[in-house]
Amino acid sequence: MHGFSVDRHFVTESDAPPVIVLAGSDEEEHGSEPHRHRRGQLFGSLRGLLTVTLEAGVWAVPDTHAVWVPPYHVHGARSHGPFSGFAVYVAFDACATLPPTPGSLRVSGLLREAVLRAAAWPAGGLDERGERIAGVILDEIRTLPVDPLGLPLPRDARLLRIARAILDDPSDKRSLEAWAAWAAISARSLSRRFVTETGFTFSAWRQRARLLHALALLADGVPVTRIALELGYSTPSTFIALFKRTFGAPPAAYRERLRLSSPAKPA
Repeated sequence: MHGFSVDRHFVTESDAPPVIVLAGSDEEEHGSEPHRHRRGQLFGSLRGLLTVTLEAGVWAVPDTHAVWVPPYHVHGARSHGPFSGFAVYVAFDACATLPPTPGSLRVSGLLREAVLRAAAWPAGGLDERGERIAGVILDEIRTLPVDPLGLPLPRDARLLRIARAILDDPSDKRSLEAWAAWAAISARSLSRRFVTETGFTFSAWRQRARLLHALALLADGVPVTRIALELGYSTPSTFIALFKRTFGAPPAAYRERLRLSSPAKPA
């Protein structure tokens, strides 16, 4: 089914059909408020960038990846600039053998083609061919490699307040000690608990937040040098090196891929 609108009954109550696939595009930014439903959901990008926010963390979804959200996990999503993508809704019972926790998956060509084929199905039950394609989609979600594009959020209310403030303004240059004073927690406790609750040091977590924000700025067409300076890096080369080490390609190459995948504008 093309477009991102789906009958709420299928998402919240029905287990038939086992897989519902929507695909569509939007030239404007679009977002959804936090919500949850009975079906699991796979968010995928075909063009542009999507961010998915859950209670456990924030995931970036470039056009090479998808984010899996199991049933009943509270989540919201937002596109950044022109966006084309897909959503796969998986019936609750069919999620039993799928990953039990949210995660970012590297999309295979097989999954992408199966999803695009399924997006053309009419609403309703699946025929024998449809059941086979649905099985391929489920197998791919089950077995695709997981990539670390997520940013886990701490549970402690004071640390979560700091994390959300940094996500709102990744360029904030306050020191760990200044953040600790702002949140009424000792610097030592902040440092220790951040590692315990997120798996990252405070410095590494903030750096990752900046890099995920950089993905959104690249999708919006912001020049690389401006991104580096706005996010507080000492030089553009420092930012470029960190970006390449994290995402496997320099920011200019990522931006070029977005440009090449964008539809031509009418004259």
